[in-house]
Amino acid sequence: MNDLTTVWWITVQSWLAASWHHATSERDERGEGVISAAIAVMIVAFLGAGMWLAFRGIFDNTTQTTDQQIRQIGN
Repeated sequence: MNDLTTVWWITVQSWLAASWHHATSERDERGEGVISAAIAVMIVAFLGAGMWLAFRGIFDNTTQTTDQQIRQIGN
């Protein structure tokens, strides 16, 4: 091989390798936004469920205390 052929061969191979890497890296990251959004939705859902349980506990306790106070006032 002469120098011109070697330079041409290296240039073509480098271009092919770079374009192949670029194409595969785009395919690898395609679902990242969807997965991140799903994780965020799950975290918010668990926080909402926890807050609902806490609210329900506080509300039940407040209801019982209010009923006791009303009964004491009525006696």
